[in-house]
Amino acid sequence: MTEPDPKLAVICPGQGSQSPGIGLPWRGEPVWELVVEASDATGVDVARLLTEADADELLDTANAQLSTYVISVVIGAALAGRGLAPGHVAGHSLGEYSALTVGGWLPLTQGAELVWARGLAMRMASAERVGTMAAIIGLDPATVARLCAAADGEVWVANDNAPGQVVIAGDPAAIEAVGAAAEAEGARSPMALQVAGAFHTPFMSSAREPLAAALARVTFVAGAATP
Repeated sequence: MTEPDPKLAVICPGQGSQSPGIGLPWRGEPVWELVVEASDATGVDVARLLTEADADELLDTANAQLSTYVISVVIGAALAGRGLAPGHVAGHSLGEYSALTVGGWLPLTQGAELVWARGLAMRMASAERVGTMAAIIGLDPATVARLCAAADGEVWVANDNAPGQVVIAGDPAAIEAVGAAAEAEGARSPMALQVAGAFHTPFMSSAREPLAAALARVTFVAGAATP
């Protein structure tokens, strides 16, 4: 087993980073066995999602989350197999689950089941309250929050990703209005995210109960990476 390198850190991406064929470079590698394990655990053909599914199918919340989680774990295992086991892990949103598995705290089979349950719960919540997300580039969080508060409709700052990049989420019409107002303040044209819901907002409230039930079934273990 490769010892974690305390000088190496990885950050696992969140939903929206999936793309068609993202698993093709890894098919045939020893780490592909992890895809088989995830498929067996969830009853979902994860290999097909990672190699054959088109952009529309991957936009589905449950498919996007499971495919992103599994490919992140696959890449993490491939790094470890090449002597590059990280000593520190972190994740953005969904990526927190990937990071827990890459770091050794959340077994793959339980992680896949948990992420699939999370995706299904959030898919249902998205159907109940239709929403989306967009990145505002070129403004600070306080300015974006002010524009959201002034909008006619439900929209919030969802992610403060980096200096100059703030993600908003909520009602599509309100997001469009905030985007226009942001451009008037000097921002670039809003960048729509490849997601099917207003994540990190009250629109996801109904996903809490099923996610809590799924979390209650998980047994976390002592991880290899440095907390």
